[in-house]
Amino acid sequence: MQDSNGSGRRKYDKEFKAEAVRMITEGGRTVADVARSLGIHENQLHRWKREFEEDPGSSFPGKGRLKPHDEELRRLQRENANLKEERDILKKALAIFSRHPK
Repeated sequence: MQDSNGSGRRKYDKEFKAEAVRMITEGGRTVADVARSLGIHENQLHRWKREFEEDPGSSFPGKGRLKPHDEELRRLQRENANLKEERDILKKALAIFSRHPK
């Protein structure tokens, strides 16, 4: 259900969030009613519901994890940065070795 990390913030696992959203979508209950019964803020529950509706398969990826699309984007950004760095190194090397001695 929930974790407390000592900072005062509560963390909820994927199953807890999915069940809360299910209570709204399939249980016919209002967001306010479910939020009150679970002891969470309505805005939090609205956010979970929106996240679930946008991408049911990848919603609530877990602590420190990204959705598959975001992970791929991050990987490609790292690869792009590495390729640019290698290109710049090769440009400098070419400039050094192509100088004509006088």
